Amino acid sequence: MTTPKPVLTVEHLTIRFGGLLAIDDLSFEARTGDITALIGPNGAGKTTAFNCITGFYKPDTGRMSFHHPSGETHLLERMDGFRIARAGVVRSFQNIRLFPAMSVAENLMVAQHVALQRASIFSIAGFLRLPSYLKAEREAHDKARYWLAQTGLENDADTLAGSLPYGSQRRLEIARAMCADPSLLCLDEPAAGLNPSESLALNALLKKIRDEHKISILLIEHDMSVVMQISDRIHVLEQGRLIASGTPDEIRANPDVIRAYLGVEDHDELAMVSGGQV
Repeated sequence: MTTPKPVLTVEHLTIRFGGLLAIDDLSFEARTGDITALIGPNGAGKTTAFNCITGFYKPDTGRMSFHHPSGETHLLERMDGFRIARAGVVRSFQNIRLFPAMSVAENLMVAQHVALQRASIFSIAGFLRLPSYLKAEREAHDKARYWLAQTGLENDADTLAGSLPYGSQRRLEIARAMCADPSLLCLDEPAAGLNPSESLALNALLKKIRDEHKISILLIEHDMSVVMQISDRIHVLEQGRLIASGTPDEIRANPDVIRAYLGVEDHDELAMVSGGQV
């Protein structure tokens, strides 16, 4: 079986904040068509790495190469955040960042403003209601309706986003990200605050995005029931360094991972918490 090509290659990433070494020579890959998880204890550097990949932080050293399906490679460390998003690396946030005073449907239309702006030729075609702009506008509405249906929000299209239940707001963030046509969907704690049934629905949605839409997904997540059920590959960080990479089964049995999460040092105790797989 052929190993999928990487959609993202991170090489020797290092970033400091004053005297704090937040990311220390981090290298890993996210493969095309995979769900890849970054996990680790609090303070391990997951969010910092995520913010570097999506352009919110500039690393001190290192290379982050995004391999677009078209064959073009983008060096993310050289790009501003909005250009990274336009290139196809689109993210959500741990703290929900919807437009609460806009409707659900309007939030999805805003996500498509770049495409609509291009179609409007900087408002000229939009003002004149030219056929090319009207076509782009119809397509944007169709895409918004599609992702409302996929995320179970079709009956909430006219509801203010800020009045949705928390779990629905989480789904809306994913729908909005998908309306921006990502090639790599980056999700920051998508299961945070969800109840067990909502987490199961999230698992199904992310698998569908991967399998039916062929979108690669990179996620940070503390909910191990989500990580272990949907991830193709997991990378584990501790104190800014990569300590393990592998499949869910490999990570579940890795003594370094168990030690990092549970603080276990004794070999017998380590064997006990890992089910004897040391």
